[in-house]
Amino acid sequence: MTEPRWYSQPYPPEGASAAEGIRNQLGRPELDLLTILVRESAQNSWDARLLDSPEPVDYRIDMWTVGPAHTGPWRTLLQAGAPSNAQNFPLHNTLRQGSIRLLAVSDRGTRGLGGPTRANDAVGPDRDFVSFIRNIGEPRDTALGGGTYGFGKGIFYLLSKSGTVLVHSRCRTPQGRYETRLIGCTLWKSYVTAEAEGRRRYTGRHWWGDTSGVVVEPLVDRAAEAVAQRLGLRSFAPEETGTTVVVVDPNLDDMEPAGAAGYLADTIAWHLWPKAISTEGRPPAMRFSVTCDGVQHPVPDPRDTRPLNMFVAAYEAMAGQDGRDLECLKPKKHLGRFGLVKRIMPPLEPTHAQRMLNIEDMIHHVCLMRPAELVVTYRPGPKPPSANQGYAGVFRAAEAMDDVYAKAEPPTHDAWNPHSLDRPESTYIHTTFRRIDEALNGLLSLNGGVRAGTSNVALGAASSMFSGLVGGTWGIGGATDYSKPGSTATRRSQLEDTEASVQRTAQGGRASVRPSVDTAAVAGALGDRGDGRLPEGSVSEAGNVTSRRRPRVQYVGDPYYDDRGNDSLLVQEFRLPVPGPQQVRIDLAVTLPGTGGRETDPPIGASMPVLVGWEDQTGRLHSDDPCVVEGGESIWRALVRPAPDTMTEIGIRVEAVRPS
Repeated sequence: MTEPRWYSQPYPPEGASAAEGIRNQLGRPELDLLTILVRESAQNSWDARLLDSPEPVDYRIDMWTVGPAHTGPWRTLLQAGAPSNAQNFPLHNTLRQGSIRLLAVSDRGTRGLGGPTRANDAVGPDRDFVSFIRNIGEPRDTALGGGTYGFGKGIFYLLSKSGTVLVHSRCRTPQGRYETRLIGCTLWKSYVTAEAEGRRRYTGRHWWGDTSGVVVEPLVDRAAEAVAQRLGLRSFAPEETGTTVVVVDPNLDDMEPAGAAGYLADTIAWHLWPKAISTEGRPPAMRFSVTCDGVQHPVPDPRDTRPLNMFVAAYEAMAGQDGRDLECLKPKKHLGRFGLVKRIMPPLEPTHAQRMLNIEDMIHHVCLMRPAELVVTYRPGPKPPSANQGYAGVFRAAEAMDDVYAKAEPPTHDAWNPHSLDRPESTYIHTTFRRIDEALNGLLSLNGGVRAGTSNVALGAASSMFSGLVGGTWGIGGATDYSKPGSTATRRSQLEDTEASVQRTAQGGRASVRPSVDTAAVAGALGDRGDGRLPEGSVSEAGNVTSRRRPRVQYVGDPYYDDRGNDSLLVQEFRLPVPGPQQVRIDLAVTLPGTGGRETDPPIGASMPVLVGWEDQTGRLHSDDPCVVEGGESIWRALVRPAPDTMTEIGIRVEAVRPS
């Protein structure tokens, strides 16, 4: 069997590309290396998918430490024929370490790296092997593909501390049989070495494989499978095609391996979510997996993960009847489709992957994508007036415009830069952004935002201004003693000097007091029986209070938003400080902008806030309204589903349960 060895490329008389130049072709990207790895490798896998297969592309990232059974072969096989100077070939230092760490990016359900293995023979359309292994900077050959200039493979070399990768692939030959290929590549830096014939200059590119011929070739079939097994690489099933790229000694950006695996899983969700969702009854286009030392790190489901589920909803709006076509008028072109959703949402606790996208405490972004439906970037728009409002948009370029948007991308495919294009192509990009901004401005204006020449204040902004007016307020209900702790005022004077009812007005997790006088509430509070006498336990004309205590509501803090499954619910915590069974009921309304008025009956087609239930301290939900609650120090929660784009008032009314 042929034993693999290294071959180092000398400069030929006609010249060649130095390794440094190839490594620098990705430029200085803003994204970190692990994020670029996910984006670029997934684009490669998507472009290599089997078009006639109903199965999704299987994409996975595995990290592990080489075990004792395979450490010896790694150190012997991977040093054979290598340059002796570790400065020119740092893989020597990696293999001498106590442990060898690997990161493998694999795809299955793809066509593998097929075609000729020598660049001069690759004259037809099937040239995946030479495009990935030999050549640099080839234009894309996949219509509507994610990649553009073939620079994506450079991230594998940049991620390896020694610039070394192994490529293990299985493809179909023109004759229809399966062929396994294995080759190693190092991309480091050019150097000069002294040899018997004199000093000689090398490009810094090295290949590891079958060196018995004029050009180093990959190991194939049995030889490839035998060496892959000795190195502990995952084998292919009998009729399986695809590619595994093994990064030797990956740079994990100072993260522990398990932490890096979790970050990769989250990054996959944020950058590849369009491929992970089922649409129009079809299964997801790609299947994702991340492991570290054999332990699975689940990739979040975009439909169930906040705030990614907002972008999923925007995607479905874009693809459905709620989507809108964006047009350029001069010159006239259809640019693509746009979908937009808005939601009331609690503040975010951003993950590391979100922070790398500059998505922090709220969502006010539009996801840009080309027809391949791979995320280009999240473009921020104007911030909503309230911290607890958010919106998400999705723009997908039209297929006829794909080349224009592709040319506007840098090598890392993470932006659209109109200044890199000539007219009219630059006009199309500028117009895309302008049309998106017009839609966002319209959305915020419809949400009650301030318009020029008016004095209207956005509901969320008004809520922010009123915050702090209510702390832990003591509320009033149908028969509620309204007094703050420590107060000595009589009940009648309080009703006369303050308000007859207190509602907790909430939007964006904030609260305000809305003074209102309700004759029925006053009568109920006084317990007026129509004969001028007061019931037992109420306030007398002289201000004396009988020994019997009336039930009351003590609000605990301000209302806030909380995620409950797929819902963002408004939560008001409260306790009933008077012991004994009491009956609580909800009083919900929405505040009208500008007037301070309130609506308890919705207009036609409008929605109102709805009580979801009463949650006790054990987390059990009681759906009755009214609901019987035992008074004491226990904290209860009223869970309310708010009406979109409104300020919700929550009042809790309480009365004693009368003996039957």
